Amino acid sequence: MAIRWISIVLMLAMTGAQSLTGVARAAEPQVPVLWDAKERLPKPDLSALPRLRFLTTTDFPPFNFLDEAGRLSGFHVDLARAICAELGIAAKCQIQALPWAELEGALQKGEGEAIIAGIAATAESRSKYAFSRSYLQFPARFIMLKTKALTEPIFDRLRGKRVGVIASSAHERMLRDYFGTVQVVPFDRPEALYDDLKAGKVYAAFGDGMRFAFWLGGSDAAACCRFAGGPYLAPEYLGSGMAIATRADDPALAAAFDYALQEISVKGIFAEFYLRYFPLSFF
Repeated sequence: MAIRWISIVLMLAMTGAQSLTGVARAAEPQVPVLWDAKERLPKPDLSALPRLRFLTTTDFPPFNFLDEAGRLSGFHVDLARAICAELGIAAKCQIQALPWAELEGALQKGEGEAIIAGIAATAESRSKYAFSRSYLQFPARFIMLKTKALTEPIFDRLRGKRVGVIASSAHERMLRDYFGTVQVVPFDRPEALYDDLKAGKVYAAFGDGMRFAFWLGGSDAAACCRFAGGPYLAPEYLGSGMAIATRADDPALAAAFDYALQEISVKGIFAEFYLRYFPLSFF
């Protein structure tokens, strides 16, 4: 169990993702930093590129959505525009929204150069796409009543405690494998999990940090609860996060995005976008 615990990746303040060699330490939620400021990526020359068309969707708030005026907005839209600015091709940059099911076909038919819509980089998808590095990951988090919230190290403090989690999810598998001393309480619906947490029927809930953040910041939570411990990144359970996809035969463009994304991170632009769309950080 100790080996499994040590293998969890904990996101630490302003240092990016780090593998701990001991028990996890406390970390307050804040802006994730996934880029090493000391790494020097080559600046690409995209002067010969006639245009850069990002493909996305309209129905994935806060990443992509139509605002009250019907304009395409969201985290991904702002990020795409910032990427074009860093690459010096803002005048050539376009962002087009399509139904999710049409994104792959549009890219392969040459109706766009990149997809920025949360396509997961998996072994299967890598046969179809070239990907940038991950620009946002989704940690697992515990949430607890504010009166009971623990700080790291919480492994032993949770021993024997009832912890709710969505049944048959990656988070349930992760909870059982890494926090095997807790009493796992599976729930079929998030609403039931939240109700039991508020009522004190479970000591904690374990799950997707982003979804928890939206619930904690909403009226249904009634300011009952807060994050406790973590955040925990475990790619073998939760995936490698969000990346920008290009056609498989265009890895150079994916590498160009890496340069732009790193610059955006180092300059604080990514932090500005993150806090704009995720005011209650899930890190």
